[in-house]
Amino acid sequence: MSDRIGVRLRLARRGMDGLTLLVLPAVLFILALFVYPFLYGLFLSFHPMKGGTFANYIRFFSDPFLYETIGTTLWLAVPVTILNVVLSIPVAMRVRLLRRQKLLTTILVVPITLGTVLVAEGLLNYLGPRGWFNRVLMAAGIIDHPLMLLHNYWGVFLSLVITGFPFTFLLTLSYVTGIDPSLEQAGAMLGARARARFRHILLPLLTPGLTITLALSFVQAFSVFPSAVLLGAPAGPTRVISIAAYQAAYEQYDYSMASAIAMIMAAVQVLIVVALLVAKGIAYRGPASGGKG
Repeated sequence: MSDRIGVRLRLARRGMDGLTLLVLPAVLFILALFVYPFLYGLFLSFHPMKGGTFANYIRFFSDPFLYETIGTTLWLAVPVTILNVVLSIPVAMRVRLLRRQKLLTTILVVPITLGTVLVAEGLLNYLGPRGWFNRVLMAAGIIDHPLMLLHNYWGVFLSLVITGFPFTFLLTLSYVTGIDPSLEQAGAMLGARARARFRHILLPLLTPGLTITLALSFVQAFSVFPSAVLLGAPAGPTRVISIAAYQAAYEQYDYSMASAIAMIMAAVQVLIVVALLVAKGIAYRGPASGGKG
């Protein structure tokens, strides 16, 4: 018994109590499934099949067919992220006031349960030249010819909106419902209209949460792969960077090059996320510094 007490005291002195030890399985899980694969991929990217240490990165940024995939992916991910966040705010503001909030939330979250592949397969039938969407528009006399919404930019864009909006909506709803309603009620009692209350009360309180939502939604949209293959043109306007990594690994069997592309992909995402966090910090410091002056 005394030995157990002695071990506990020694662990406690080093800041390792029972609760700390419970975190160890999660730490081991992260190390095994995230940290080790990342470090191994980083190591592999600097050991190309041909050339020197940085040959993979030089090859990537010297080949337009490869480095242009960054712009193509950003051209998809950035508008989708902004649109999802902009749409989620009014929907979340409305849903929080409804009595049947759980039912509507469940309906909006259904695309997450379906998965990107199943959603893409459904859109192939729904948005095709003979799909219900074009047939209804042609029957109503709105269009004369089917709209080309598949195997191009718009097919992938719509798929990312459908699969990404529920995720963005849930995050936004959690932040909106966390704001004390009495703050908005106080603004209304002082004569502030709904638009002024949102701008001066709700939006500043939502900014930290919306920044995180933007970052997570962007990362989700930037890693697009199934939609770009099934609904887009993998060799053309929707050749995103994840497709380039896949082709390097499983078509060219160059795992070192694939790892380098994955590292570049991660670096772009980190830069965007850091830029969002820095912008949030500047926005918060601006009013504070102005008030001191």
